[in-house]
Amino acid sequence: MNKVYPDAAAALSGIVKDGQTIAVGGFGLCGIPEALIVALRDSGVTGLTAISNNAGVDDAGLGLLLQTRQIKKMISSYVGENKEFARQYLAGELEIEFTPQGTLAEKLRAGGAGIPAFYTKTGVGTIVAEGKNVRQYGGEDYILEESLVSDVSLVKAWKADRSGNLVFRKTARNFNPNVAMAGKITVVEVEELLEIGEIDPDHVHLAGIFVQRIVVNAHPEKRIEQRTVRPN
Repeated sequence: MNKVYPDAAAALSGIVKDGQTIAVGGFGLCGIPEALIVALRDSGVTGLTAISNNAGVDDAGLGLLLQTRQIKKMISSYVGENKEFARQYLAGELEIEFTPQGTLAEKLRAGGAGIPAFYTKTGVGTIVAEGKNVRQYGGEDYILEESLVSDVSLVKAWKADRSGNLVFRKTARNFNPNVAMAGKITVVEVEELLEIGEIDPDHVHLAGIFVQRIVVNAHPEKRIEQRTVRPN
């Protein structure tokens, strides 16, 4: 099975559709599959539910899809620096399912592991718990959280071999492994493509069984989300 596609548009061809749930890796602008996000925007699909920690910034990351109104709902933990994200939410133009950050990561990991739901203390006694099943364990309240599975997952890795075994680079790993696991179809954008056997098995962060398509973006932009400089 050839998993390698010539470009991001080809990697998304035939698998993205209106109304899908799309999970996207990254934290801010760190570790985002930027070429795949642009290709998703250019595909013109609409009515998307996007699962992502946040939505990048106004002119990068998922902010590009908010500009074009292709996202109808965000499942995320942080509005962050994206003014359009906040504006659409406050204006009632965008549905948001706010989820505690650790719970979001576990919902994706559990979805990828075939676990439909789990109990957690996070959110007990807050609006996060409203309408959710509560049970006691060891005399403590826990709320039931349903796991997440996406129709398509878009992730960023540093290296991949042709089987899809992945290596992430430092903090750019962030949500990417969990997002990859949670996808019915997972497309990965990598900076370096290696032959099978060139990655030491002990260095593989995510097995290729979770990856269906690969595209190489050897020179990503790697923008700085917030630039802090010293005065002269």
